Amino acid sequence: MFQIDAMSRQPVYEQLVEQIERFVLTGILNPGDQLPSVRSLSVELSINPNTIQKAYTELDTKGIIYSIPGIGCFVAENAKEVLSVLTRRKLTEFKALAKELALAGVSLEELKGAATTAYYERGVKND
Repeated sequence: MFQIDAMSRQPVYEQLVEQIERFVLTGILNPGDQLPSVRSLSVELSINPNTIQKAYTELDTKGIIYSIPGIGCFVAENAKEVLSVLTRRKLTEFKALAKELALAGVSLEELKGAATTAYYERGVKND
């Protein structure tokens, strides 16, 4: 289920966070689903349990998962909505990047083409 790129410059815990967030957004993980235990995921991925705990703590802080001591971590009921709000905040960054690209001579058509390609690569239909 999880894939860690040991050669990536991105820290392993961030890779885990991003994958869990993507699984929630795509419906692979649903509200109430239990996440693998820190110990089992550590063995499966051959990574330090503290790294997994760091990822789970970040997700818990964001409100995407919750933990029940002695039982495990579960996807929060409103995880998809929380992720939607957090992701929509990136529109501000996107607007700044689009402005920078326009100043560098990238046309609106090129920008639209890149955005369209990204949507189709992720399996999102043009609405």
